[in-house]
Amino acid sequence: MKKINPNTDLRQEILKTIQSSTHPLNKNQIAKMLGLKADQRIILKQVLKELYSTGNVVRGKRRRLTAETPAGTANIGDIIAVEVIDVDEDGDFLTHPLEWPEDQKMPLIRLVNLRPSYTQGRSGLEITSKLMSRIVHQTPNEWHATVIRRLEKDQKTHLGIFSPNRHGGYLSSCNRKDTFNGAHIHHEQAKGLKPGDVIKFTTNNADGLKIIARVGNIEDHHIFSELAIASLDIPYEFSPEAVKIAKAGKVPPLGKRTDYRSVDFVTIDGEDARDFDDAVWAEADSDPANLNGWRALVAIADVSHYVQIGSVLDKEAYQRGNSVYFPDRVVPMLPEGLSNNLCSLRPNEDRACMVIEMTITAAGKLKSHRVQRGLMRSKARLTYLQVQKALDGQLDDTTEVLKDTVIKPLFGVYQSLLKARAERGTLDLEVPERQILFDDNGNVKDIVIRERFDSHKLIEELMIAANVAAAKTLIAKNWPCLFRVHDKPDTMRVENLRQLLKQLKLGLAKSTSPEPRHFNALLHEVQNHKYKRMINDLVLRSQSQAKYNPENVGHFGLSLAHYAHFTSPIRRYSDLIVHRCLISALNLGDDGYNDKPDNLDKLGEHISQTERVAAQAERQVSDRYAISFVIDKVGETMNTVIVGANRVGLFVEIPASGAQGFIPKHNLGSDFQFDEQNHRFIGRRSNTIYQLGDKVDALLVEADVITNSLSFRLANFNSADKSAKTYKDKPKSARDYAIARREKKAKENRQTPENKALLSAPTPPEKPLVKAGRKTPGRTRKTTSPRKR
Repeated sequence: MKKINPNTDLRQEILKTIQSSTHPLNKNQIAKMLGLKADQRIILKQVLKELYSTGNVVRGKRRRLTAETPAGTANIGDIIAVEVIDVDEDGDFLTHPLEWPEDQKMPLIRLVNLRPSYTQGRSGLEITSKLMSRIVHQTPNEWHATVIRRLEKDQKTHLGIFSPNRHGGYLSSCNRKDTFNGAHIHHEQAKGLKPGDVIKFTTNNADGLKIIARVGNIEDHHIFSELAIASLDIPYEFSPEAVKIAKAGKVPPLGKRTDYRSVDFVTIDGEDARDFDDAVWAEADSDPANLNGWRALVAIADVSHYVQIGSVLDKEAYQRGNSVYFPDRVVPMLPEGLSNNLCSLRPNEDRACMVIEMTITAAGKLKSHRVQRGLMRSKARLTYLQVQKALDGQLDDTTEVLKDTVIKPLFGVYQSLLKARAERGTLDLEVPERQILFDDNGNVKDIVIRERFDSHKLIEELMIAANVAAAKTLIAKNWPCLFRVHDKPDTMRVENLRQLLKQLKLGLAKSTSPEPRHFNALLHEVQNHKYKRMINDLVLRSQSQAKYNPENVGHFGLSLAHYAHFTSPIRRYSDLIVHRCLISALNLGDDGYNDKPDNLDKLGEHISQTERVAAQAERQVSDRYAISFVIDKVGETMNTVIVGANRVGLFVEIPASGAQGFIPKHNLGSDFQFDEQNHRFIGRRSNTIYQLGDKVDALLVEADVITNSLSFRLANFNSADKSAKTYKDKPKSARDYAIARREKKAKENRQTPENKALLSAPTPPEKPLVKAGRKTPGRTRKTTSPRKR
């Protein structure tokens, strides 16, 4: 028995006792080991309750307590406290340990075998939910864990639309996926609110409903982007200090920088672009050793000169991680004083820049490269359409002057880089990008597929070459680099893709680890196939998600061994990190890192997360605008394509606008059952199949921009849809054959002479029930003894 000093921290002694024990302890055992007196046992009970609620101890059988596994030492079977950080595209919750040593790489933990209460309803898990979990599987890339319990009740943030009533008001949900269904507020909370106001508020058991802010009104033009910003907590306002730093910036003098102001740099961007962070130039290489080769320069705005490490501006840029591009507005990573001014490479204005000088062979290989810091002056601001017209022979006053000296050499470099791309076998997916057009009142005028020209690809290839050069430079200098990595596809996803392709009588190379060229062969095969769009989407879904990581595993999609993002430091914090690493590694100034950074893994995780949030927000807003575009077509039958299927129904898309909606299973009829292995619905009696890529005529039942949802039902609900495939026309699996044989046998049994005779025979009269305890028929109700009741 250990006597405890009254002045010692009791909480620490209790925790130390539990941690040092080789077996779980109950409250009495702990008290005895510490020699606690009666008055101290009351405190013991309170301390144990606190340790349990914070996750420091875990309660097992017979309420015995054991300690959480120490940070950094978790093994299979160990218990660890985690926090939900993301939900992947498969709906799995991804977590990080709540505590982990700074000198160790933090593991990514996937929650598995979750109860329904954790995935749906009001008690469902959300980002920032904290849990106690048990490790059940470990791989180098991620761990798997099951949930033991929640650590605390989550304070959930919601968005609601205000409607006044005699009690004060009511807040209805703004998102169909939200676990919040609606809430009443009293007169004091409703004070100053107007009908249609969008309110951000929190709910928890302790404090009830608490209003945080008014986001806007549902009738506002920019409300869709405001909803995304508020629901995903995207920072959108800069502090006065950050704005002041941005405004105080000045273009540096030439000094030790290289002077590029005599080079005919041009920027090539979209017509609606406001910031120009890259400029390009090229010429034929005069070196006889590089026959038909090229010299190319890529100049990028020198953001690191203005955003100093550790400054308020730097911290806010890190917090954002990247700019967010909505159809109606941009939430920038940097204040406009930089993004649209000092760091925008405007024509005829001196600008600080980072330049990569490249020598490229006729075959598109990078022969040599060099990184410099300089001062440049753009000669012209060109658009993709303008350059494409010049390539096609349609010149204007600007391009006529630049055609021979700038545009033709750039196109020549592009043709060489294309050869290298083809030789590498880069994954060539065709994913259409939709552009939302607005009228003068801010309403959606049209949704069109954005045209993609050779001028787009020209800039893309030069940027890829510059990114490769940046990564190779840091590797050669043995300096840390935050790589843009894209790992090989997961084996299970590839097998699922093969299963879906089998339905369409298509195949993928039998290699256990397909390469980009194998996927390209499939995409080339379906170039004129009616399921071309669907197969492109399926191949895209089978790929791993690209992310930022200091461990270089290469870029699978681009077939590149070394790749880092260098070309967009205005809108990506990852590029700013690479700029700083290059400045330090090459001694190009004193505004890089003082020492080699050792926290790139955490930086990579953070900006990979902000990138996913930005993509989610952009998709959410685009979906709402697409719904608003078809909202006046409710009640009309529309041509749709099946883009997804699960147990509860079909997901369909209107090809013209890209608006997606849902057909519930009950609108297919009771005849249909979901074939999970092949992701399709099969009608057992109607001989009809609905699968990915099928065209169906669907009636638009409801369009709700508030909850971001479209609801459909089949136009020909009571009969087999003509556009669907029949069961007889499809290759049958073993399960399909078993169902068919069982139905056939049941039908034959019903038609045997014996069965027909039984069915036609008269029904014998029912015998009356006899009351218990009597020998003669009486009341027909059968009774039982009280004991048997």
